[in-house]
Amino acid sequence: MRPFVKSWSQTLQRFFYSLFSLLLCILLLSQPVIALNDGQQLVIESWKLVNEGYLDTSRFENIQWRRLRQKALERPITNSEQAYSAIESMLLPLGDPYTRLLRPKDYEAMKAGNLGSEINGVGLQLGARQEDGQIVVIAPLEGSPASDAGILSGTELLKVNGESPQALGLEATAANLRGESGSQVIIEIKEPNDEIKELTLERRSVDLRPVRTKRLRNESHTLGYLRITQFSEGVPEQVSEALQELSDKEIEGLVLDLRNNSGGLVSSGLAVADAFLTNQPIVETKNREGINEAIPASEKVLYTGPMVTLVNSGTASASEILAGALQDNKRSQLLGSKTFGKGLIQSLTTLSDGSGLAVTVASYLTPSGRDIQNLGIDPDRVLDSPEPLNPGSSEDRWLQDAELFMGANLDRE
Repeated sequence: MRPFVKSWSQTLQRFFYSLFSLLLCILLLSQPVIALNDGQQLVIESWKLVNEGYLDTSRFENIQWRRLRQKALERPITNSEQAYSAIESMLLPLGDPYTRLLRPKDYEAMKAGNLGSEINGVGLQLGARQEDGQIVVIAPLEGSPASDAGILSGTELLKVNGESPQALGLEATAANLRGESGSQVIIEIKEPNDEIKELTLERRSVDLRPVRTKRLRNESHTLGYLRITQFSEGVPEQVSEALQELSDKEIEGLVLDLRNNSGGLVSSGLAVADAFLTNQPIVETKNREGINEAIPASEKVLYTGPMVTLVNSGTASASEILAGALQDNKRSQLLGSKTFGKGLIQSLTTLSDGSGLAVTVASYLTPSGRDIQNLGIDPDRVLDSPEPLNPGSSEDRWLQDAELFMGANLDRE
């Protein structure tokens, strides 16, 4: 009987344990699900966009990407600023300064810049070094306080009103440089020659005017000069009009000036490349699956004559796509110095509260397969004379060299 009693006792224990577990599950499932507030939803929305599109998925495992989402949601989030801070902390371990949150005000300022309107600030186009996040000057805007102060491409930005740009991040640094006309900002910079300076710049309205053109005439030849300072929304149409105007003046050749063009809208840069190439590859893109997609030019071309292209260390991103396409297709020789080396493409998404999220989703290669990121493009001919502070002016030695180079090529034809 004892074995039977023991067996029956064990059966009852198992029964009551199972019943208790079932009742506990029912109790837990009957509890109301805690709804996420708007700030927490914003964190999840941002995490999903990065998770679904980010180029380098190998980083996710190294930084425990899913755990970072949970850590962000464990923070107290009761307002927009706390949500933004949580998102920025979540993105920081990626080590990608171009994958970033843009607060509504900064996002609107970026969109305004892409539309080619005026901006109020000091006129610095900034980038971030991939390896250390250091904020550097890609180029000063022409006619801006930064240009007047002689700030050069490649200059490191060490402080803005006493704050570290690395700690602020790319977008917040740019926002701190903008402001009302007449107000001042104090910056500390480290020039390419390692000299450290402190400058006080007065903000003012800067006319972006991305497309500029003129006719160059000497005793032997009539050339056209086309300068593009950024690829904003209306640039392709402006370039089309400029090329038509120059063609009407019966130019024999064209000098395309991409110096200090930090990029802008990739679609705009592709459209301009299409104006010079016919059925030729413009660029290849490489996404997270490693698929290269060649983007070709159409049959229609706006200018078929001879041309040379000026580039420098301020030539970046979309302007490097154009320069690489012209060089690889032997459409134009490049004169000047090595370009900046930004070969990453970001998608820009408007979030539910009006802020924006930039995510690195692809890299681009020149038609011959050259990687631009951190490498840049070497010109066909290096110009050794001092780089002019005012490109396109009568004192522009590089432009004079380009005119002589183009003239010599025309004389040989």
